[in-house]
Amino acid sequence: MLDISHYTSEALTLLHSLIGIPSISREEEAAADFLQNYIEETGIMTGRSGNNIWCISPMFNTSRPTILLNSHIDTVKPVHGWHKQPFTPKVENGKLYGLGSNDAGASVVSLFQAYRYLSSTEQAYNLIFLASCEEEVSGKNGIESVLPQLPPITLGIVGEPTEMNPAIAEKGLMVLDVTGYGKSGHAAREEGVNAIYKVLADIEWFRDYQFPKVSDLLGAVKMSVTQINAGTQHNVIPDVCSFVVDIRSNEYYSNEELFKEICTHISCEAKARSFRLNSSHIDPQHPAVRRAVELGKQPFGSPTLSDQALMPFPSFKIGPGKSSRSHTADEYIMIHEIEEAIGTYIHILDGLKL
Repeated sequence: MLDISHYTSEALTLLHSLIGIPSISREEEAAADFLQNYIEETGIMTGRSGNNIWCISPMFNTSRPTILLNSHIDTVKPVHGWHKQPFTPKVENGKLYGLGSNDAGASVVSLFQAYRYLSSTEQAYNLIFLASCEEEVSGKNGIESVLPQLPPITLGIVGEPTEMNPAIAEKGLMVLDVTGYGKSGHAAREEGVNAIYKVLADIEWFRDYQFPKVSDLLGAVKMSVTQINAGTQHNVIPDVCSFVVDIRSNEYYSNEELFKEICTHISCEAKARSFRLNSSHIDPQHPAVRRAVELGKQPFGSPTLSDQALMPFPSFKIGPGKSSRSHTADEYIMIHEIEEAIGTYIHILDGLKL
């Protein structure tokens, strides 16, 4: 009989240890070393690439579909305002405080315990657990570098704080650097072409334009001008003005399609930093999603980005905790949320047929 309390205790012990090891994005080596040793001490063989750690179910069979359980070990830097110590785990009133406890340490340890249980039972699929790095910065040394080294994957389950509701769609991200050019001159005389004035119409366009295809799950494409830079001193007409646009796509547009459309509307020069972080979605009738719904979970569309954007196969996001706690001072996870997560992951996946 399944003893969730045992797996919960193991998960909490591991999470305490991980919180105590700083693992800021691109600085995850110590946490990866610890996690790899921990997994191997349980008798499970691991693979490793950089600071990414994975394990593959021992009964792997190439004729079966493969499910990936993934979450990330990296965290953002501690923000200002912490009253507790971000790298010192502390339990108070059923809450475990610490940087990365909610995003996404609780998912890492819950998914691993689910993996331990499920990989010891006969299933109609193969199972891979992957603790990846550089998720918070969408780094190229994270999951993107690991997937080519793994067997073909049929379904990805991504651990992120969703209150254990399945995020069956997720907005993508594209960042644009837009530049307008003028001509320098003395501000006291009628000379020069002010580059700031040249970008105003384009900034207004980004503020007001609405792409016509609106998603039931994700809403409209969202464009926000978030940074602007121009000028060298008060008495010089600026000859260059640049601004940054944060664009969150829905599943109806690829980032390349959005970029091409944008370029037909603006007069300034636009460059995309990357096209790789596209929106993702999964069929609401997928067997794993239906299992979650049968457990009373509510599918939704997520506005925040995760490593789902880099998965070229069906996936959805589900994990313990609340997204609103992520990247905040005194971040925490409720202990009962970890217990619920382990049970929910197992109930979704145990006996699942793809």
